[in-house]
Amino acid sequence: MRTRIRETRFKRPSNRSLAWTGAIAATLVAAVALFLILFDWNYLRGPIGRFASAKTGREIVLAGDLRVHAFSLKPSASVQGIRIGNPKWAGAGQTADIAKLDVQVKLLPLLVGQVVLLNLQLDQPSVDLLRDREGRATWDFSTGKKSNKPFRMPPIRRFVINDGHLKITDQKRKLVLNGEVNATEEMGRAGRGFLMTGDGSLNGNKFLLRIQGGPLLNVDTRKPYPFDADIRSGATRVTAKGAIPKPFDLAQFSMNVTARGPDLGDLYDLTGVALPNTPPYNLSGRLSRDEHLYKIENLGGRVGDSDLSGFISVETGEERPYLKADLRTRNLDFDDLAAIFGGVPSRKAGETVSAEQAAMGKQMAAQRRLLPDSTLNVTKIRSLDADVRYRVAAIHDAMLPLRSGDVTVKLDHGLLSAIPLTLDLPQGKITGQAHLNARAATPVTDIDLRLSNARLEQLIPIKGEPLAGSFVGRIRLKGAGNSVHRAAANADGEMLAVVPSGEIREAFAELLGINVTKGLGLLFSKDQGAVPIRCGVAHFTARNGVLTADRIVFDTKPVLATGGGTINLDSETLDLRVQGHSKELRLVRLLSPITVKGPIMGPKVGIETGKVVAQGGVAAVLASVINPLALLLPFVDPGLAKDASCAALIAEAGRDGAPVKTVASKAARR
Repeated sequence: MRTRIRETRFKRPSNRSLAWTGAIAATLVAAVALFLILFDWNYLRGPIGRFASAKTGREIVLAGDLRVHAFSLKPSASVQGIRIGNPKWAGAGQTADIAKLDVQVKLLPLLVGQVVLLNLQLDQPSVDLLRDREGRATWDFSTGKKSNKPFRMPPIRRFVINDGHLKITDQKRKLVLNGEVNATEEMGRAGRGFLMTGDGSLNGNKFLLRIQGGPLLNVDTRKPYPFDADIRSGATRVTAKGAIPKPFDLAQFSMNVTARGPDLGDLYDLTGVALPNTPPYNLSGRLSRDEHLYKIENLGGRVGDSDLSGFISVETGEERPYLKADLRTRNLDFDDLAAIFGGVPSRKAGETVSAEQAAMGKQMAAQRRLLPDSTLNVTKIRSLDADVRYRVAAIHDAMLPLRSGDVTVKLDHGLLSAIPLTLDLPQGKITGQAHLNARAATPVTDIDLRLSNARLEQLIPIKGEPLAGSFVGRIRLKGAGNSVHRAAANADGEMLAVVPSGEIREAFAELLGINVTKGLGLLFSKDQGAVPIRCGVAHFTARNGVLTADRIVFDTKPVLATGGGTINLDSETLDLRVQGHSKELRLVRLLSPITVKGPIMGPKVGIETGKVVAQGGVAAVLASVINPLALLLPFVDPGLAKDASCAALIAEAGRDGAPVKTVASKAARR
């Protein structure tokens, strides 16, 4: 049986039907176009304002005439009297008041989500921006989680600003700026383009701003947009000449920058990046931005009387900025580092120092103080994280004969660590670490430095080199305080200096024991004869800023010297006493102790009268000092107690009855 399948055929619409459909569509388009042309857009001012207010959380009003030309491939709109209010936390007032705004866009790119502005013109815009001490800003229109994306504007072919006014009040950076902004072709041939000028104050200093760019008419988005900037705050000046690769995209730019001023630390108010305090500087480099990453390449110039070069980068994408740097100095004037710790560079003729630093130095000199008492700004230290390496090829004008240095400084949520720290001497080196913990209310400083393989004659340069020998030591201190002086005044710890072996002019050795007859005779005869230094040790224990010399021993062939006393880091004074014990019977001797007293910056050496000591008793003196000595030496080096000279002194004391203990367990604990 066959099944017949019926085929369904669709008839083509007739020409008459097509004509009716086309006519209806054309009528609808014409009606919509006519509606768009004749419609009074002012009816939408209220709904648009209420919608924008709800989205931004602040009052937005379109008070003037609203005109829209929508039926075009290049639609445009014009509105007068735009008022944008402050957020509630900022109080009454307007964030922006624009007399007239004209805008025109390309329609086709807009349909696929791309905004291309053919024209943007603002007449008499007045913008008043505020950031409070908590960091809240009136220019932040986000109502939820804050976005950390860089500011980008869509491409604009024609951008005009007529008679613009800008006021910025930044309570966090103590900035007040009143400025004018114009972007027209009416500024004359020489100044044709964008111009922003302003003046005010920044952290109490007079503030001036001038930014000038190329023409903003017929902008080619494929060509970099050039600009110049000149910013001044007090004696600080920053100039820049650069370009934005994609006009209006501020997420990327590059410029040649020059900065000079009395103190690098002052740039914190301008940049928000904490930099150390320094002497006057003059630096230049290539500054670039790529999204959240800022770089300064080819950095070069001078800080104080020292050169500086290297690379710096700052990553701003996270909650805290992260600074990374690799810096080098060929020739370091050591006193230039004093400002970093709140101190003062040298004020001698030819030295570079700011007026403020010179005044502080004069005051410290009058007070005969060494340790600076400038309050540490813990806010800066807590404001960013960092990883910085600094290398110095040559050092001059230091208190010690330093040759070169290398340090890595890391900063992590308020904890600053300088580790490892290395300072090279002509022979030997200083190594160790330092920490500054600013996480708590009161900063705590902790240092641990070792001196190894050094030479006494190089560290204590005296004409004729009456002293010579190896020299090692260690200092470990920890104290709380918001300045170098205050931290030292509260410090606990210990300090040990050791001369394992060496030699001293016999004249000085005799005078150490106050053997007047022989000592002066050798000096007047210019006798250069030397006697060996068997072992020399000075140990101090620090408690609440007072270093107490609980063990001073200096053993030579003719004289054994012992002593004690204190070094007060709060008052910065010395009170030391050294007593010589002759190993031979002298006919004419004064056994009076030698004293060193007064300010650390200018102590006086004298003889303590009225306390003449009888000769003899060296064995008893050894018995009282050597046992602690055997336990102290491992603080610097576990092998010192076995050193030939120091070991011989300890063994001699043992033969004389001193209860010398083993140092193995003590060394293990160190």
